[in-house]
Amino acid sequence: MSAQPFDPATADFRSILTLLRIMRALREPQGGCPWDLEQNFDTIAPYTIEEAYEVADAIERKDMAGLVQELGDLLLQVVYHAQMAAEQRAFAFDDVVEAICRKMVRRHPHVFGDEKARSAGAAKSFWETMKATEKPEQGADRSSALEGVPTALPALTRALKLQAKAARVGFDWPSSEDVIEKIFEEAAELRAAPSAGQQEEFGDMLFAAVNLARHLDIDPEAALRGANAKFTRRFAYIEHALHAAGKSPEESSLQELDDLWDEAKRHELKPDS
Repeated sequence: MSAQPFDPATADFRSILTLLRIMRALREPQGGCPWDLEQNFDTIAPYTIEEAYEVADAIERKDMAGLVQELGDLLLQVVYHAQMAAEQRAFAFDDVVEAICRKMVRRHPHVFGDEKARSAGAAKSFWETMKATEKPEQGADRSSALEGVPTALPALTRALKLQAKAARVGFDWPSSEDVIEKIFEEAAELRAAPSAGQQEEFGDMLFAAVNLARHLDIDPEAALRGANAKFTRRFAYIEHALHAAGKSPEESSLQELDDLWDEAKRHELKPDS
């Protein structure tokens, strides 16, 4: 017996089952959406990454209403991939749910384990330790201590994870001060490099900066997002001030722009009235 066609008029829009039915309908060869039918794992993957960033952006802006929408978009990505996998008889959405449920229970013995495990509590870095013990079970190639860091990660995040893995086997700077000295060293090499070598030297300097972030327990992606937001906010102040004076940035000298930048900084430091 074929499944009943999806009817929005009678659907429960607060149920995950409704979303699964919508996705199946969109991928139905007869009567589905032509665009959705053309998609595959490779074409959808960039959207999955984009939606994750939009979730992070809503969180950064403390936009709870927006976060509801963005989390829904991200959930759709999971449902989308699961539907395509089901069509290939590779796995289904229920398998995805089961896999993460079992993983969460397995990685939290201090919550779901026996009395001894619960009383032991959560050791520092327990999550990474549990992940490491799972890799051999999954048949992963552990020929290198750096295995398992996805190449598709943002460069700053991947650098952070590579450095953390190297540090776990003892390849690390003793202190943050040593890393700061390394940043100065890399900056000097960048200054002395010919134009053909500047990209490589700049990459080395960024890599060292990420290492400093790790030593200081700072998320470099979050730090850079914050710097981007601050730059955007202060530049908007400059544009607003110039607009009030009947000018534009293009019509202003660098000194005027710099003075307004300093004014924007002072404005941010003022206590709330």
